[in-house]
Amino acid sequence: MSAQPSASIAIRMMDVSRHFGDVKAVDHLNLDIYDGEFFSLLGPSGSGKTTCLRLIAGFEQPTSGSILLHGQEMAGVPPFERDVNTVFQDYALFPHMTVGQNVAYGLMIKKVPKVEINKRVTEMLEMVRLPGLEKRKPSQLSGGQRQRVALARALVNHPRVLLLDEPLGALDLKLRQQMQIELKAIQQQVGITFIFVTHDQEEALTMSDRLAVFNLGKIEQIGTPADVYERPTTGFVAGFVGTSNLISGAAAERLTGSSQTFSIRPEKIFITDLNKYVGEDMCSIVGTIRDVVYLGMYTRYLVEIEGGGDLTVIQQNLEVTSMDVLSARGNRVQLVWSKSNNRSLVGA
Repeated sequence: MSAQPSASIAIRMMDVSRHFGDVKAVDHLNLDIYDGEFFSLLGPSGSGKTTCLRLIAGFEQPTSGSILLHGQEMAGVPPFERDVNTVFQDYALFPHMTVGQNVAYGLMIKKVPKVEINKRVTEMLEMVRLPGLEKRKPSQLSGGQRQRVALARALVNHPRVLLLDEPLGALDLKLRQQMQIELKAIQQQVGITFIFVTHDQEEALTMSDRLAVFNLGKIEQIGTPADVYERPTTGFVAGFVGTSNLISGAAAERLTGSSQTFSIRPEKIFITDLNKYVGEDMCSIVGTIRDVVYLGMYTRYLVEIEGGGDLTVIQQNLEVTSMDVLSARGNRVQLVWSKSNNRSLVGA
């Protein structure tokens, strides 16, 4: 369920700051998140994304600014009175309780009738693909199963917003990739707003309708995964979301006629022969392959270009072997790419 700009706003943060002494964890943040949207807060450690999530949850109070949940001001409203639930990285399951009791806990606190509790717990466990495991303890489950239990416990209360604080961080790579697909499918099924905190760009690009890239307490860019990856607006975004080559100064002027810094993604560059004709709509530069890293499906080349500096190039291994690509080290080549793939940057 991809939210449209005309959709109602689930979360609105207006000029929100959260300071811890001299540390500006969140600094004059403005952000709208729409109903039914899968929205990711992406950034490195210390960038402010988790503090932002805690402000929405009510675990932290803003130093200044205003937070609205579905149009209602949240100043002074405690976490348990906000129509949100949180899934944490460590799952925070009660080890002495069964799976069913863990999922039912919030409903029991609200004194929901037992028949209704049993019905909703069964529905939730079926949704997260854990039917029939009500009697097990968390210690008897795998990491992926515990993550699903935590998700079921959060969703069983039917919150309007679900906050997820790096919930896949403790899983191994294969299970994490599997859970990315399942988590997105669950979000589309329940149709509520998911706000997902991660430092993993793949997670954010895979699941998000939109994402915000955080850096030093501020948002560098907001957009769809394709917008942020294909059209980064700052040097930080270009470097953090995927790999990007930044070209500036004399090299940039030779290629584009301007010394302004621009980025070009490694997969947009092609390695060709030195004498290959290049059209006017293309950039080209000569260099020497300095290093080659064979990675199975693709190969990463490090090319030292004329005038100094390196460009990274990524090519799929469609018809070549590891011996073919490794033998390219030291070759003098021409690098070619479309000018339309150049992205001018600010702050780079």
